[in-house]
Formats: sequence, structure tokens, C-alpha cells
Amino acid sequence: MTDVLRQHAEDAFVGELAALAAQDDRPRPERWKLSPWAVATYLLGGELPDGTRITPKYIGPRRVVEVAVTTLATDRALLLLGVPGTAKTWVSEHLAAAISGDSTLLVQGTAGTPEEAVRYGWNYAQLLTHGPSRDALVPSPLMRAMADGKLARIEELTRIPADVQDSLITILSEKTLPVPELGSETQAVRGFNVIATANDRDRGVNELSSALRRRFNTVVLPLPGSLDEEVDIVTRRVNQLGRSLDLPELPGGAEEIRRVVTVFRELRAGLTVDGRTKVKTPSGTLSTAEAISVVTNGLALATHFGDGVLRAGDVTAGILGAVVSDPVADRAVWREYVEGVVRERDGWKDFYRAAREVGE
Repeated sequence: MTDVLRQHAEDAFVGELAALAAQDDRPRPERWKLSPWAVATYLLGGELPDGTRITPKYIGPRRVVEVAVTTLATDRALLLLGVPGTAKTWVSEHLAAAISGDSTLLVQGTAGTPEEAVRYGWNYAQLLTHGPSRDALVPSPLMRAMADGKLARIEELTRIPADVQDSLITILSEKTLPVPELGSETQAVRGFNVIATANDRDRGVNELSSALRRRFNTVVLPLPGSLDEEVDIVTRRVNQLGRSLDLPELPGGAEEIRRVVTVFRELRAGLTVDGRTKVKTPSGTLSTAEAISVVTNGLALATHFGDGVLRAGDVTAGILGAVVSDPVADRAVWREYVEGVVRERDGWKDFYRAAREVGE
């Protein structure tokens, strides 16, 4: 598994999960691999009694993680809500890895997600040959999670059509999935629950019915609270991605990461970090995830086409691509920011020159 481009969380952090399980003497809900306390430690990081260091997977308010973990120990499903780039998918994957040891029971929500992805489908060759039978039935990830007592994940719940969303109501309220064609049902065993994610900028796409929303406990994942916190998040994820892509740690990385995060936060907030200058905001999200992508791409440029030092010229093209969603309005916002803020900032002359070059 070491040669795959991206390992599942339970494979990438198998050592940490094993260390936590070995030293976890707290009560565990049935079929949970770890206690709620150990799950929170896995996500937030810490040091175990034997000195084992657990790396943080999520940097943010501890209470948010505690509420999310506690919800999954009850009969209510968990909805992780937030703007793009607030680590909803990342947190969902790591929760499933820590609790069930399996983060792969996943339904990806789109406008074309069929009901079969939530309930079950059929092997039509078997169906036509032998008629409806258990051998012809193709269980969905939720159906498998119910039978095995594991967590199922649903990404982008509000992108799924409303009638397909509503097929979740019986699963979440009655903890059963009827199969009328066979006159049977699959009942959820202890340990089963659902983690869904949704983008709170997608309101109006396919909003949840009140009946379905009542089945979820909603936890809002906030944007990073400070510049230093966001720099820390970006640095950690860039280092992880860099190792998986065989990119070396380059000189200049810390400085450029801080500058990328500063630009994103200022344009996102419409205000410079010192609070003195208002700036126009572009139409894009400028999320932490996009900042990670910009820096990772900059590392690749510096490694393969640069002098081995991460410089302003390696990241400014990526920033421009993230900022300019609308080629007219956003480009005007970028130019005004470069000329009004970047040009006057001490120690940013190289960044200003690079921003002018890519913006021409």
C-alpha cells in the first residue's frame, strides 16, 4: 500500500491508531476501535503515556471535535457543515478511520446520485437469470455499514436530489433498510452511524427537509481563527503532501506559506491583517484547502523548474488562479490589491514583482 498516491487514513496512520488502541483503557461504545477520548486525541493530537506522539489531524476548537465524536456515540447522525476548505471531508475520513477502522464506506453526493447509491442496487445479469435474490442484490455503502456496525460517510449531502435524500429518513430513524423485493430487511447493528458533509454556501441547491435535518446533529466547522493557526494547518498538510509526492522540503517554504495565507485571509476578509486597509473581495472562496494546493504546486515548480528555493514567483501564479474566478471583476480586484497593498508592504518587493509579472 505504500506506493499508492494517497493512502486511506486508517492505512496512513496505522501506527498511531495501534498505539492509541494499545493504551486506551477508557470505555468504548460497541464495535468502536477506540474510546471517544482516544478518537478526539487522534484528531487533535497529543502525547501518550509511553511517549508516542499523535500528530494533529484537525487544528481547531477542541469542543467542535468533542461534540462531533459524542454525536456518533448516540443514535443521531452527524452533519459537518462549513464553507469550502474547512476540512469537512478530512475530519469525516479520520473520524471513520478512528471509530470503525474503515473510511471507505462512502457515498459521493452529486446532482446525479441515484437512490441505489443510498439503498441498494441489483446485479442485472443475476436478476434476469435467477430473479430477485440475495446474490443478485448489490448493497450500498450504507447497507454494508448497517450490517457491519460501522460508520458510513456521505459527501456533499445537499447536492443529492431531494427524493434521494429522503430515502435516508427510514435508515436514520428506524435503523432499518427494507428490501421489499425479497420481503426482508437489513437492520443496523450497534456501531452503525452516518457522517454527512455539506457546504453552507450551497443553500438552495437541494436543502434538507425538516424531517431529515431532525435526524442529524449539525456541527459547524469554522475557518481558522488566526493567521498563525492557518499557517500551521497549511504547513502540516503541505509537508504531508510533499512527502507523498517525493517533493523535498525547500528553503524559503515558511516565508512563502505565510505570505500565501496572508493574501488569502486579507482578500477573504476584505481587510488587511493590521486592520488598517479595506480591500475588495473576489468571488472565489480562497479556502485553506486552496492555499495548500497553491503552495504544493509552488514546491513542485521550485523543485523541477527552479533553483531549489521556494520563491514568490513559484506561488503567485497559483494565487492568481485561485483569486480570479471571474476574469473581469476578479482580475480588477487582484490588481487593486497588488497595487494598493502588496506594493507598499515592507519585505514584499519580490512578491510584488512576481505578482505584476503573472498579472500582465
